[in-house]
Amino acid sequence: MTEISLPQDPALATAVLEIEAHVAESGWDQPSRLYALVDTARIVEQEPDLASQMGLDSAAADGSFTPVEQDALPDQTLEVTLESIAWPEEVNGCAAVVERLVLPPGVDDEIPDDPAAAEEFAREHPLRQEVRIVAGVTRAGATYCALRLRAHDDDSSVVDGTELVPGLLALLRSTLEVEV
Repeated sequence: MTEISLPQDPALATAVLEIEAHVAESGWDQPSRLYALVDTARIVEQEPDLASQMGLDSAAADGSFTPVEQDALPDQTLEVTLESIAWPEEVNGCAAVVERLVLPPGVDDEIPDDPAAAEEFAREHPLRQEVRIVAGVTRAGATYCALRLRAHDDDSSVVDGTELVPGLLALLRSTLEVEV
């Protein structure tokens, strides 16, 4: 019997899947995006006009996150950008969207050491797959990811789970750590 893995935090899973569906509406070849995840109840309580404009009410607020997209990211990789970000206390979590090329496991030894050559190798490899990754974390330590392959670009083919992209999740987690 296969055991089903449930998300640690259903509110985070819902937010990640909402972001994935929203970004999917714009198609492929999109820039990386970054979202603050804010407790919806806090928005309803502290910003009632904004909540009303967003269609949020107290019923929707209970135990949910509202993704707030951040301004355009600097002209550098998402990974480099994340190294310089620290979220304020009011942000309960964060999520990132990034498109990447994925190669099959058997070609790791063939990838050149030079980053530019490695990128060209990946772009030209016949077995490459384009993937959109949405990864989210909370201050409480929950994680969730959604992956969509360009070759299987439909809602029913989105793969989701808690630890699908550990490296990106670790970077996101570090943006929420409070330095003492």
